Amino acid sequence: MGETKGARTSARLVESMLDLIQSRGYSGTGLNTVVEHAHAPKGSLYFHFPEGKEALGAKAVELAAERFRSLVASSALESRTPGEVVRRVIDVLAGMLVDSDFSLGCPVSVVTLEMGAQSERLRDACAGAFDSWITPLAEYLGAHGQPRAAARAVATTVVSAVEGAVIVSRAQRSVEPLRSAASVLAVLLDQGDARTAEASW
Repeated sequence: MGETKGARTSARLVESMLDLIQSRGYSGTGLNTVVEHAHAPKGSLYFHFPEGKEALGAKAVELAAERFRSLVASSALESRTPGEVVRRVIDVLAGMLVDSDFSLGCPVSVVTLEMGAQSERLRDACAGAFDSWITPLAEYLGAHGQPRAAARAVATTVVSAVEGAVIVSRAQRSVEPLRSAASVLAVLLDQGDARTAEASW
């Protein structure tokens, strides 16, 4: 069955909220602006999101998480080593920054920094988003021979480093911080992968 009109409207609202968070921040995004951006009927926002802005923001964070998770998954399928996965992901992120003239950041980090101390709902959504990136990366590293605890620690470090590099790149209006992160992380990941392979002989 096709998507209903209501579902399409709801999806447009979430998409618009995500776009606006990336460019204006969560606090700088008003609900009227979201409705206008989505070309949605007036009143549709509270029909689909009766709990208001926090509920819509949480859905936008979930959408951002899903997109990044898909990027990592597709990069893993096209890569031979963990280091290559990270390089592919960072290449895409660097391209997005350049294409937006460094105006778009990671919406999950934006919402975390702005609202993490004020809204438990949004903090939980952001924590879930980060975990949804760390867990499959840890599983991927585990499949490449990393011990479980080490794989989780490394995956957490990779996600944290990439998030930080995006912020520094925006501040400096340069993708050099991202490129540096890619180079260092790729070397560390592939050295670990090589050591694991040697130990298995």
